[in-house]
Amino acid sequence: MTPALLYNEAMPYFRVYTPVQVRFCDIDSMRHVNNATYLSYLEMARLEYLVGLGIWDGKDFNSLGLIVADIHIAYRAPIMLTDAVRVGIRTSHIGNKSLRFDYVIEEPETGKVFATAESVLVAFDYTRQASIPVPAEWRAKISAFDGLS
Repeated sequence: MTPALLYNEAMPYFRVYTPVQVRFCDIDSMRHVNNATYLSYLEMARLEYLVGLGIWDGKDFNSLGLIVADIHIAYRAPIMLTDAVRVGIRTSHIGNKSLRFDYVIEEPETGKVFATAESVLVAFDYTRQASIPVPAEWRAKISAFDGLS
């Protein structure tokens, strides 16, 4: 494969995609989506994924039970105001107290990749302000959905 093809090669196996409406306020002085806005796009997909799996009800923030520990984004191509965008998300690893999510931000029709990302979220008890083991119910739902063993 040529380097140009690798540069925009889509990541395989995403069962969940969240459409994103690029807003005028997302655009910076360089006339493309600001790099910090990509974090918001990832968050939108992550919350929709957690609600879809029944891990969070989407209402009670005290019951969310996850805190971001680490995020890496590889920017592949600029997103412009008129671009159609969607974010794919999957869980790639479940640890004792953490989950690793993989993401792709892409154009839905062509598969053009704008960015790939990875985040680690830690299961967290906000009342005690302490990490906790990943609940067995989460582990079972995510493993069944994303095919993890």
